[in-house]
Amino acid sequence: MDFSWVLDPNVLIGFITLLVLELVLGIDNLVFVAIVANKAKPEYRDFARISGLSLAIVMRIIMLALASYLMSMTKPLFTIFNIEFSFKDILMIAGGLFLIYKATTELHEKIDEQVQYTDSYQAKIDYTPVGIVILQIVLLDAVFSIDSVITAVGMVNHITIAMVAVTVAMIFIIIGSKYLTEFINKHPTVVILCLGFLLLIGLSLILEGFHIEVPKGYIYAAILFSIMIEVLNQISSKNRKENAYTSVSWRRRTIDSVLGMMGIRESILASATKNGEFIEDQSVFEDNEKHMIRSVLTLAEKPIESIMTPRMEIEKLNISKPIEEQRNDLKDNPFSRLIVVGKAGIEEPLGYISKKDILTELLESEKYDINKLIKQPLFIPETATVLTALELFRNSPSDIGLVVDEFGTILGLVSMKDIMESIAGEFPEEYEQTELPSIQTNPDKSITVEGSLDYDQLTQIIHIPPLPEDSEFHSVAGLIMEELQQIPNIGDSIEYYGYTFEVLEKNGQKIERVKIKPYTKESK
Repeated sequence: MDFSWVLDPNVLIGFITLLVLELVLGIDNLVFVAIVANKAKPEYRDFARISGLSLAIVMRIIMLALASYLMSMTKPLFTIFNIEFSFKDILMIAGGLFLIYKATTELHEKIDEQVQYTDSYQAKIDYTPVGIVILQIVLLDAVFSIDSVITAVGMVNHITIAMVAVTVAMIFIIIGSKYLTEFINKHPTVVILCLGFLLLIGLSLILEGFHIEVPKGYIYAAILFSIMIEVLNQISSKNRKENAYTSVSWRRRTIDSVLGMMGIRESILASATKNGEFIEDQSVFEDNEKHMIRSVLTLAEKPIESIMTPRMEIEKLNISKPIEEQRNDLKDNPFSRLIVVGKAGIEEPLGYISKKDILTELLESEKYDINKLIKQPLFIPETATVLTALELFRNSPSDIGLVVDEFGTILGLVSMKDIMESIAGEFPEEYEQTELPSIQTNPDKSITVEGSLDYDQLTQIIHIPPLPEDSEFHSVAGLIMEELQQIPNIGDSIEYYGYTFEVLEKNGQKIERVKIKPYTKESK
């Protein structure tokens, strides 16, 4: 068999020209593949993308082998309103309609998407089976490849050259699809732009099926202009983020950098544009490990007020009461340590007492003297951070601390357990097991939290920005009062970074339970 034609310069020029054309004609296909591949589960996306495009190579080679049949697809099959329709026209119209349908549904999903909470407070996303994703890639590639196959057949005399050129072009497309998919994942607004491109391409396919020629130059010019605008938008967005980042304290920036190096990027710049969407974290760390690392790194800036028990909720033993009442209080109170007060109440605490010490006294002498068992607590200034309080506890024999203001007024109580819970999460006692959890999911895809839930802990559940350093509140209840500038009533709500916060329960003036759900127009 004579293969001397391979060395012909005209063949090489034809091959290079055809390769470039195939790459240009494959751009629209590449955009579609990048979007469709994201519908599969994260661990299957690369497999779906590579498998779909690999099968598409096989399909294009088969179509090239059937080149004569494809060329005959332009013969009219029937006529409607003086318009002749061939099999190619029908395929173009069907492909265009499918492309418009697919792009429209994707746009609707992106614009109106909502978060579905699961028991682990992570987003529940409806993924498309990987087989369906591969099938969509192959079928749409068949529609997109008709022009490129016919172009290949018309440009070269040897079908082998066309097959090689198409194969090489598809290999470049497979490689490029990975980077395009990663780019789209990092820039959500680009998805909307790409879906707009698909609508435009779908419309052009339908018009072409009706023999209405739309110069490709117009379409590519519109796409190029849109891309230039999006590039400017991305540069502007990057500059805004950099300016916002530099306005954050050096400590917060350091924390974000450390977490980033560990694969736990803390979303300092999280905003409402995410509409409640949870970012997938590919970190090798477990959720509880990531939470603990974040908590440890933020101890130095977390105020002591964020973890203390308010003075109104401090459990007390009043020794000015009769002995029998004191015994009943000790028996009925579930806490192991109580603040001891006299007639002056919590304003002048005498110290604290441990039930273990009382038990020891009873076992040894069958009686006890409260006054001899009283221990002095640690006094912590209200300006202290959790890290400062930890250091104070380290140098003190006390495991109970009272938070005081500049005038010595008792503001709240802090224990070593409170500090440990701020790092590792809650350690519920037996009597707390029957209480409602501090965070719970609801059937209507919302979550209900305690009003006293620490704001920093809430940022680990939903995407809201961290508190500014000069913030005067540290809890969910404080956030609501800060936004409303008044004490809310049951049923009052606020809108905050894409979420609606609604007060469900109150105890006096204290906010007990708050319902949080992604904000939608229907939630007004």
